[in-house]
Order: sequence, then structure tokens, then C-alpha cells
Amino acid sequence: MKKKYNFILASNSPRRKELLAGLDIPFEVKVLDGVDESFPHNLEAEKVSEYISVEKAAAYRDRIGDDDLLITADTVVILDGEIMGKPRDEHDAKLMLSRLSGHTHLVTTGVCLTTTHRQHHFSVSTKVTFKQLSESEINYYVEHYKPMDKAGAYGIQEWIGYIGVTGIEGSYFNVMGLPVQRIYQELSENF
Repeated sequence: MKKKYNFILASNSPRRKELLAGLDIPFEVKVLDGVDESFPHNLEAEKVSEYISVEKAAAYRDRIGDDDLLITADTVVILDGEIMGKPRDEHDAKLMLSRLSGHTHLVTTGVCLTTTHRQHHFSVSTKVTFKQLSESEINYYVEHYKPMDKAGAYGIQEWIGYIGVTGIEGSYFNVMGLPVQRIYQELSENF
């Protein structure tokens, strides 16, 4: 990177914090409550996460200084063209996992890098294939882990990923919530 920035991660996600820390870039976390994550319903599913990451950045725009670089991100799980958000409750989580069971789905993370002078955004997609999950495996995961805060009701880095994911095409870290290799590349080339 040509300039030294104060990096700000606009996310409370423990996974995003862990992944960004892995790049050995010092950063601080700043999170605003009530940031709108809605999107136009006619927007193509694969473009939603990038759209939301840009909208999140807009909420912070007046709160960053000239030496700051803000990182916003959003991850969606897409099955057969339909976005699967975060589950409303345990029943919803079990339904989502049942739908993902035995299928390949897409995980797309949109990222927006923002300074006071420029903005650069992109998205990364990864294909994930699950084996046919049994009802008891789904119940075990939902009861013993916390899938409520995860798009598609699962974390690939958790038990369900260990026993259920039979294939992955693309970035594993993207599925966790932050495509760190691409972020590093974009920061190196554009900032």
C-alpha cells in the first residue's frame, strides 16, 4: 500500500475480525447501530451483498477522517437464485439447512473499501456443496452451535462444515465472511 491508513472494520462479526487480523494489518472496529441492510427486490441475487456493503459504507462516510480506510462487508447465501438470510429462529435454521442439504449453493461476499477521497467495491463468490445431511445432524448443529447470526444458518468453520461440506470451489475464507486474499490484493493495487 502506498499510504499508511488507519483501518476501520465496520463489523462486529468475530469471524471477520479474526480474518482481517490474519492479514497483519492493524485495525479498529467501529459499528453503528441500525444500519439499513435492505436492497431493491429486483436486484440480481449475486449483486445484493456488494450493494449492501456500499450502503453500509454510506452510513459511515461522515464519520471517517482523511487517514482512515473503512472496510464494510456483507455475505449472502444463494440457493437456486434465492437469497437465504440469517434464520429467524431454530425452526427456520433447520429448514435452511434441510434446503442446503445435498445441494451446491453460492456464497457471495461484497466488500467496500472507502476513504474520504475514493471508494472501491467488489464481490467474491464461492460454490459450496453439502452432503445429504440427516435430520439428527441438522438438529445437533442447531442445538449445539449458534447459527442464528449466520447467512444460510451455518458457519463452514464449525462442526457442520467439518462433517457436511463435500466440496468447495473458490475461497474458503469468503465463505467464513471475508475474502481476505482479494482484500489484500485490492488494497495493494488500489490504495
